[in-house]
Amino acid sequence: MAVIISGISVKPGTVSAEITEIALKKCGISPTAVRRSGIYKLSLDARKQSDIKTVAAVWVEMDKSDEARLASRSFSGGITVSRVDTTPFKPTPKGTVKPAGRIAVCGFGPAGMFAALTLAECGYKPLVLERGEPVEEREKAVNDFWKGGALDTRSNVQFGEGGAGTFSDGKLTTRIKDPLCRYVLECFVSFGAPAEILTTAKPHIGTDKLVNIVRSLRERVIALGGEVRFLSQVTDIDSQKGRITSVTVNGSEKIPVSAVILAVGHSARDTFILLNSREIAMIPKPFAVGARIEHTQESVNESLYGKNPPINDLPPGEYSLAHTENGRGVYTFCMCPGGFVVPSQSSDGSVVTNGMSRYDRSGANANSAIVCSVSPFDYGNDVLAGVQFAAKIERRAFIAAGSDFTAPCVTVGSFLDESYTMNSASVSPTYFRGVTPCSFEDFLPRTVTDAMRRGLRVFSRKMRCFGDMGAILTAPETRTSSPVRILRGDDKQSPTLAGLYPCGEGAGYAGGIMSAAVDGIKQACAVMDYYRSD
Repeated sequence: MAVIISGISVKPGTVSAEITEIALKKCGISPTAVRRSGIYKLSLDARKQSDIKTVAAVWVEMDKSDEARLASRSFSGGITVSRVDTTPFKPTPKGTVKPAGRIAVCGFGPAGMFAALTLAECGYKPLVLERGEPVEEREKAVNDFWKGGALDTRSNVQFGEGGAGTFSDGKLTTRIKDPLCRYVLECFVSFGAPAEILTTAKPHIGTDKLVNIVRSLRERVIALGGEVRFLSQVTDIDSQKGRITSVTVNGSEKIPVSAVILAVGHSARDTFILLNSREIAMIPKPFAVGARIEHTQESVNESLYGKNPPINDLPPGEYSLAHTENGRGVYTFCMCPGGFVVPSQSSDGSVVTNGMSRYDRSGANANSAIVCSVSPFDYGNDVLAGVQFAAKIERRAFIAAGSDFTAPCVTVGSFLDESYTMNSASVSPTYFRGVTPCSFEDFLPRTVTDAMRRGLRVFSRKMRCFGDMGAILTAPETRTSSPVRILRGDDKQSPTLAGLYPCGEGAGYAGGIMSAAVDGIKQACAVMDYYRSD
């Protein structure tokens, strides 16, 4: 165990040893009573531009009795003390049933990677089936498309080793408060991520570093006896007496399985259709659609820190904004400081946008999704109605922009007055395939565009950069989360097909790299609660 001392405000740039000393002094702890200590978390507080601070949390290990007494006390000045279990995570398989077929993981994004890693670490030798290419080949396919080449529908920003998060900012922020989050961060560091992600309040890895990290994780799974097959899409599922018995790969190869962790990601629309045809229990799920907004990073920094901040070397500014009116939410999502808006479609005849940053976040522009929540009320209660709704937006955007993979793009001012031009743009678009001004109503419902307009006007009162009428919007953003939820019971299995373990963002149980990875670990543990490793 250890105690976490939170709420220590210091000047940015204060060294770790000094922060720890301040924390101990404020809590009246003698250094001689401390066995070990260190920084637990660091965040930047820029709410007052004239008084920008670092807010720190420090972990301290002492005798159990001293920790308990400290955690029971109250402190002034916003300081809180809590206890945390520092025992390293180590799953304990409890299963007794011998598997008749392979233990398979379908999909090798964050959920699938951590499911496979957990199984492999416990001696289960999982079979990983990934529809896309290894990350090295996948990176080439993505870059070729971004430079004007053909779209590879098998291997792209959505499909392939590492999942959609590999071509993003590698954000590791999450709203879940699960102790496994720390374990996931430690795993990333062990595979080559910067150690700072363990202490930064808003950790990120960057696309450029993620590629090598993903490869290292794959190599670990293989070294432990796991098998990873690429360009291997599950195209059918067989069952007997309500239990999964085999999967068909690429339409021909039938593989006997006892359990399948289904971690296919939010864009596996053909898999959703397959599951629906096999009467796997699913329901439509709310998600969000909209566009990407780009400002200069300098204007974002000025909005957050002021024109002449009192502190040098502040990080590229980040924001998160939300507004709800008439029951419909508009919010920013997946903000990428110093980043790019990137082509992210997985099927021909469509346009999809997403945001990406490299580790150093050194690009001239910042971008974020600005999206509006949609639900079955908007698109219907059929299980696949949300899938069809998003696909229709993507096809219409492709046609509206000229059917050549350029993306619809207009200034904020022309979006607000519905003139839809790029006149007086103050920001240069970063979308690699080029942009074309056109009406967003050609592909987005009026309920969505009107809600976005309301949000933009509200956000302009919160951040100065959102008042820049020359900032630009590139559309559409449709892959915010899965449009379906693949149901699972208390035992983590599908209630209609035993042995099928829906997992991660595609199944509707996660949102982002961290929560997907945690869900993958938990689904692997659920498999190990039933099956033994041999």
